[in-house]
Amino acid sequence: MSEQFLPEPALEVPIAFVDLETTGGSTGEHRITEVGVVEVGPAGVSRWSTLVDPQQPIPSFIQQLTGITNAMVRSAPTFDAIAPALLERLRGKLFIAHNASFDRGFLRSEFRRVGLAFDPDVLCTVRLSRALFPAEKRHGLDALVERHALVPSDRHRALADADLIWQFWQRLHGLVPLDVLRAQIERTTRRYRLAGDITEDLLDTAPAGCGVYAFYGEEDLPLYVGRSVRVRQRLRSHLTGERRSSKDIRLAQQVRRVEWRATGGELGALLTEAQWIATLRPGHNRMPRIVKSDPADAPWPFDGPIVFEEREEASLARTFHVVDRWRYLGHAPSLAQAATLHASSVAGPFELSTYRILQTHLARGLRVMPLRVQAGTSAPLGAPTVA
Repeated sequence: MSEQFLPEPALEVPIAFVDLETTGGSTGEHRITEVGVVEVGPAGVSRWSTLVDPQQPIPSFIQQLTGITNAMVRSAPTFDAIAPALLERLRGKLFIAHNASFDRGFLRSEFRRVGLAFDPDVLCTVRLSRALFPAEKRHGLDALVERHALVPSDRHRALADADLIWQFWQRLHGLVPLDVLRAQIERTTRRYRLAGDITEDLLDTAPAGCGVYAFYGEEDLPLYVGRSVRVRQRLRSHLTGERRSSKDIRLAQQVRRVEWRATGGELGALLTEAQWIATLRPGHNRMPRIVKSDPADAPWPFDGPIVFEEREEASLARTFHVVDRWRYLGHAPSLAQAATLHASSVAGPFELSTYRILQTHLARGLRVMPLRVQAGTSAPLGAPTVA
């Protein structure tokens, strides 16, 4: 395990090259059996590893693969015993691993079980290898050993494999122009240490289905409004995924707060997104063009408020969207609650965006129902009819 002097490293930040051995592939069912870390920083290079008692049997085929037996881990510390020291060792360092989502996922689950948060920025060397050498078909660790003449001291042991990743990192500095290497590192690094009050646990609470979201920067300045049929996944893509362009990088760096709203369907998301953009006027959105032919107001073609229904494919939950005089008032899970929503709304200006969107969808056959509300109450009258 020899070090290669890097006169001009691609990164100046401290790095932790990490590898784990486990009892299986599921973070919910399986546990860590070994941790290996190669730390690289201003003080030089240091190595640390430990076996871990998984408190469950190691399957025989994994014992054969890694050489780690039940007898070897029986006297090893449990993860909760090493967690504080390991977290301190990894804190503030870029987390680099091969198939990094596996290692990070296991560590995050283990730390969570003992009440500790673990959200480092992560660089996967599989992704980095694919980005730098797109003509190559294989990017597993064995392929990197063969292709880049890495020197394994062992295989399928945590510290030995972590050292192979460190060797690969050193080789890259002699194979790839520094500006190209830095650009690809930036593009493939996943940013999990988010600014402001945004954490990965917070993103876990975002809607899994249709909705809209808004990003805010310093002093709560609106930055961007978007919509998605999978809001949680889209937020992760924005904030923790690979950066596809310089615009993506700039936006992610500016975000300090995020909010979202589930909409129960795609048309509801379209209407809500347009409202939020018109109200917030975020700097990263293109504002809709207003032309001379656009009306400042328009007659309402119905006798009163209307509703239309949407159902999300995954949940099949019913959502009723309320519109009155070209104003989108929101949505509710039942007609009775839709009537209550309308009753609690206040008069507002004509919404050109709602007019444009609904005109288009009505022309395509959108089915709407009159929302009949009894005077002085919020209860709907009778069964609605389809318009």
